[in-house]
Parts: sequence; structure tokens; C-alpha cells
Amino acid sequence: MKKNIVKGFMALSLIVGLGSCKNNNGQETSAEDAKEAAEATAESMEYTVDTTASTISWIGEKPTGQHTGTIQVSEGTFMANDSIIESGNFTIDMTSIEVTDLEGDDKKSLEAHLMGTVEGKEGDFFNVNEYPDASFEVTGISETEGKMMLEGNLTIKDETKNISFPVSINKTDSGYEISSEEFKIDRTNWNVNYGSKSVFDGLGDKFIYDDITLKLDIKANKKA
Repeated sequence: MKKNIVKGFMALSLIVGLGSCKNNNGQETSAEDAKEAAEATAESMEYTVDTTASTISWIGEKPTGQHTGTIQVSEGTFMANDSIIESGNFTIDMTSIEVTDLEGDDKKSLEAHLMGTVEGKEGDFFNVNEYPDASFEVTGISETEGKMMLEGNLTIKDETKNISFPVSINKTDSGYEISSEEFKIDRTNWNVNYGSKSVFDGLGDKFIYDDITLKLDIKANKKA
């Protein structure tokens, strides 16, 4: 039986729109070619993502400062057996991009730019009218240097790359809690190129770093 674990994610992947963080927060991830989705065994049980208790946090940075925000998971399913998550997928609602460090008109303006709802700037970041969802699909879970690593295909703007990042997985009475450490992705691997010095020349100090920091907090409950 083949199941996927994460549609939609992260810039997440989520919100890779605003660029990257050139600080010491988070582990750098590499973006590789997409891999086969993980398969669940016949004995596995289904767990549904609690979208009200799940979120993705992001940080984007430029030379003059940084912005922080969140993005919501709209749906998802995990398959698990004997406290081991075997497969799964979840969807990220790119229209839910929120900026948390600004208020008022500044907040609305940046959110609109990231989502691409400003006329003439649709393609700068995420262009949610054309790409309303992102997704994450689990391809494996392994242990590296004492850390549990979640590996999966992250799709943003119809571009799919395989990434891995450290997570902690807690089995509860009702299901599972999956929390990642902060990790970084290079947004240009998903064609989010606005303000990137690696893509455009002559930006001077008016650029946005390519890396963006993400943190996943996902809760899934046993399907009734």
C-alpha cells in the first residue's frame, strides 16, 4: 500500500518567498531530485493532520533586517505502525502566508507581495493565484548522527525537490506530534528568484538572501 505524507510545504517551503537567512539558525539542507514516495505496510494505521494545531514558521532575511511569519497546513495524512511513521503527505495553503513582525498597511503590503496578488508583481514570489498549494510527500525517515531525519519531496510552484531535515516525533494517546528543528532551504531551487544575487546582477545591497529558515510543527490524530 502506497501512501504519501505531505502535500503542500514548507516554504515551505513555505514561504520561501522572502529569501534566506545568513545567520547560524538552522541546518542547511540540500535540494536533490525527487524520490519515490515511502510505502506503508498493510498493518499501518491512518492518522489525519489536525490543521488547527499544525503550522509552518518561516524567517526571511536581507542585509537590512529580517521578516518572520507563518503558513498553514490545509490537509494531510500519515501512516504509522508500532510508533514508526512509515509514509504520508500534507498540503500547504500558500494563500495563508502571514507576516508576524509587521502591522497595519506594512503587513498587508508584504503579504500581498509574497502571495503575488499585487498587479505586475505576481511572479516575484509565490503567485498563489496560479499555485495556491505547495506539498510535502514523505520518502523516508532515517537516523543520522543521533538525529532523526525526515526526508521528502517538497513541491512549490510545480517544482519538486527532495530535502531532509531533523525532527522529533512524539507518540501521544491520540496520535503523533512531529516537530522539526529550524532548517534552511535555498528558495531559488523552486524558482523563487526575486532579489537573488545568485540570479540577478547589479543588485548592490538591495538583495534578499537565497536561504529561508523553516520550522514545522505538525499534529496528527488517529482516524476515527
